[in-house]
Amino acid sequence: MTHSNPNSIRRYWLQTMLKIAEPVYKSLSQQKFKQDFPSKSVKSAGSPYRFLEALGRSFSGLSPWLELTQVEGKEKKLQAYWQSLVKVSIGNAVSPNSPDYMEFKEGQQPLVDAAFLAHGLLRSWNQIWCKLDPEIQGYVVDAMKDTRTRKPYSNNWLLFSGIIEAFLCKAGCSDWDPRRIDYALRQHEQWYLGDGCYGDGPDFHWDYYNSYVIMPMLIDILEADPRIFDLWQDFYGPTLKRFKRQTKIQERLIAPDGTFPPIGRSICYRSGAFQLLAQGALKSHLDESLTPSRVRSALTAMLQKVFDSKTTFDKDGWLTLGLYGEQTNLAEGYINKGSVYLCLCAFLPLGLPSSAPFWSGPVSDWTSKQIWEGRNIAKDQAYSE
Repeated sequence: MTHSNPNSIRRYWLQTMLKIAEPVYKSLSQQKFKQDFPSKSVKSAGSPYRFLEALGRSFSGLSPWLELTQVEGKEKKLQAYWQSLVKVSIGNAVSPNSPDYMEFKEGQQPLVDAAFLAHGLLRSWNQIWCKLDPEIQGYVVDAMKDTRTRKPYSNNWLLFSGIIEAFLCKAGCSDWDPRRIDYALRQHEQWYLGDGCYGDGPDFHWDYYNSYVIMPMLIDILEADPRIFDLWQDFYGPTLKRFKRQTKIQERLIAPDGTFPPIGRSICYRSGAFQLLAQGALKSHLDESLTPSRVRSALTAMLQKVFDSKTTFDKDGWLTLGLYGEQTNLAEGYINKGSVYLCLCAFLPLGLPSSAPFWSGPVSDWTSKQIWEGRNIAKDQAYSE
């Protein structure tokens, strides 16, 4: 791949995304998922939730590309194949008689990954949700409502309940619960710490949870449906300004060689650490100082570095645990081979057509590369309200 050819860069992104996702959807579409899914990992190898984790997280990343209508040639045929594959897979995951029926009713973890599934459906509304069979849609709604029996922890988990209710609202459910959205938004407003950063609960954490969960879900809850926006529009302006500040910070975190600080928990989510920057590019929510093509260059360098290791995938093509290849000591006890598919949320800009500035713009070095080559560029400044 050459950095000077935008078409080859897009092909690299697409090939990498589908290589990561293929074992999940090939197996699930054939109703062999629970049979094929690797069970050997770390402490949570036998977690009954690993199947929903893999589906919800991978789909959340794939969904903007599945929603894209401005696709041509070979990519259009490939997209049509994957749209079909994903719809069958979702049906197999939520149909009670399917051998791959997934757990939504018991335990805390299904609340998390039902939320990622809901997030993916919001991101691919017309091409996936609206084209699911009505019976499957009913099963999905039932599964989402099943998670209501779980009380979210007082941290980023509030947004899992919130985005599920945002999905139910957009799906036309008369019993969607605005209180869950209201509580999530108001608590996070209380947890705002400054310079575009939220606490994960009342405390600050040096990690990537503002990008893994908090800011992408805050924005997408508020943008999910006009009824939601109308009720909480006062939150939108400040949230968007904070989001844009964080895109500037995230772009600067990517070093000239594509590496980034391996800090905080859940670092095995790999490229998922940059979901916020990817979503900023997808939705034109980047800081005004950033050009889309500069963000493309930064994210491409990061993706190439992260997925360059020969031990990123096992012999059957499933993701291993680690940041750069297989590094099981980096995995917390709650991490399993389903969890790490959150890495696909870095591929959100594939939901932009190839003609968009993100893909068609000229090659542009990202900030850290410019600085460490000695260029005299503008200084950074904190954001205040």
